[in-house]
Amino acid sequence: MIRKFFLLLTMFGAATTLAACEQDTEPLNCIPGYHEEDGKCVEDDPICFAPQDYAEELTYQLVWSDEFDGDELDRSKWVYEVNGEGGGNNELQFYTDTNTEVSDGTLKIIARHEDYNGWEYTSSRITTQNKAAWKYGIIEIRAKIPSGLGTWSALWMMPLFSRYGGWPNSGELDIMEHVGYNENNIHGTIHTKIYNHKVGTQKGSNTTAFQDVTTAFHVYKIEWLPDRIDFYVDDDNFYTYDPHRYSSCPTSNVWPFNASFFLIMNIAVGGDWGGVNGVDPDDFPTSMEIDYVRVYQADELMDYDDHTED
Repeated sequence: MIRKFFLLLTMFGAATTLAACEQDTEPLNCIPGYHEEDGKCVEDDPICFAPQDYAEELTYQLVWSDEFDGDELDRSKWVYEVNGEGGGNNELQFYTDTNTEVSDGTLKIIARHEDYNGWEYTSSRITTQNKAAWKYGIIEIRAKIPSGLGTWSALWMMPLFSRYGGWPNSGELDIMEHVGYNENNIHGTIHTKIYNHKVGTQKGSNTTAFQDVTTAFHVYKIEWLPDRIDFYVDDDNFYTYDPHRYSSCPTSNVWPFNASFFLIMNIAVGGDWGGVNGVDPDDFPTSMEIDYVRVYQADELMDYDDHTED
């Protein structure tokens, strides 16, 4: 009888310990698009993004801008990225918080050939991360592009939150890219989980319609809608990304662009693309001059139901 009592007591203790272990188990933090099932993160059923029923005739309002009328960068709107990480593409610059100048109504982002913390070039990359981000609308930047062999200038956008996972799953929007070895060739590109430059499947196009991009100002613009993104130089629509061209049921793999993105402006030096034909140190310093940045949004899109939440 006593032995039976101890046996029951031992079994009760083991069960209690097991229950306690189960209670102490950390819940899985599955990324969006996945859910917990039997202790694992399992992919949800694909959600088709089939936007419809928003007004095609949109009334845009200016919601954010920087005209660069002062004598220094407005730190309430912009953040410097300071690092020597090679920009993720084996670039040669160190990004500082001193390679910009605001004067005569424009911002100058300056790339220099100089020794700095063991790096041979310096530049700046500024962003609106944690200052401002937008979903849908018109984003336009009036700028003059830098010349110089080895330059890689960009006006682009990244997601504020990695809704669908790390790059490229949550998307990248390249409003304008230009490499110095191929002057006057302007590129507009998107990157997603299955369309990205790391696997050579990125979607985009280019235009050579303007032969003075390093000597004159042009407006580089996207109109970002719930079902497509139009890319412009001035009023020339040179590319439209429409996910329905590639899939009858586009999911986040091809359309992660239903979340807030922030803006980035920079000049890189060298790297996987900018340095294809080398870098000429005699072409530095060089600068990207920006007259203004303006963002417009339409009330008709602010209430648009695209089955996501920011």
